[in-house]
Amino acid sequence: MDTSRQVTDGIMNKSESLGAAPRQRRSIAEKRRIVEETLVEGASVARVARAHGINANQVFGWRRLYRAGRLGERKPAMKLLPVRVSESVPAPLPVERRSADLAKPQPGTIHIELRQAQVRIEGSVDPALVRVLLECLRG
Repeated sequence: MDTSRQVTDGIMNKSESLGAAPRQRRSIAEKRRIVEETLVEGASVARVARAHGINANQVFGWRRLYRAGRLGERKPAMKLLPVRVSESVPAPLPVERRSADLAKPQPGTIHIELRQAQVRIEGSVDPALVRVLLECLRG
């Protein structure tokens, strides 16, 4: 009998007797779906991995591949920021405006709170500047 065959059979018998599960092959679509479950806010990688019978370290490896774009197309991440509108001064009574007044920006305050920073913009603001600021903070 072939000795390499004996060694292979011995290893297989040993792993079966230890209760090791047979190795599963997962499709890229299934890996991507499992990774996307872990990207939901509040999700635990360990819990998701346990629910699918996978080691958490394997899921972390898939997440690295996913972020690098190596698990196929990834869904664009859409993050919504909480917004709170407050009025610190009473609204002025509506007044008839002239076209010259409409072109002049009205002073105001924008306050943005993030986990790592707070941004407060007061006075008249250029909309292009606010867009650039928000894109930098989002990045």
